[in-house]
Amino acid sequence: MSEETKKKHHKEEKPIDKMTVKELREIALEIPHEHAEVAVHDMNKEQLVSFIKKARGIADDAPVHHHEKKKKKAAKVVLTRQDIKAKIRRFKELKTQAFGQNERKKAAVYRRRISRLKKLSRKTA
Repeated sequence: MSEETKKKHHKEEKPIDKMTVKELREIALEIPHEHAEVAVHDMNKEQLVSFIKKARGIADDAPVHHHEKKKKKAAKVVLTRQDIKAKIRRFKELKTQAFGQNERKKAAVYRRRISRLKKLSRKTA
């Protein structure tokens, strides 16, 4: 087998979605299309994948954008200044209890939480 046919055979085994843009462009250039060379070089990866799938007759699922793959974060809970101050007081009590029980790590965690809440309370002014 020549080196060139090995490369082509290897590319066919790899799923289209996992190929690099360079590999996708090479495949797209082989597909007969008017203005192929110019159009192929202007396409990004998502466009190349959908173009190749369309040309090969592969059912194209709705394209998933990279920002849609990420998990959606829960909506932020907006705290009022009074809520923040109440949390600070509660964490101060927990911090003193942790010091009383010789749990320095817990006390340090509460200290950091208090610090963050104080910064947050200054921002909500």
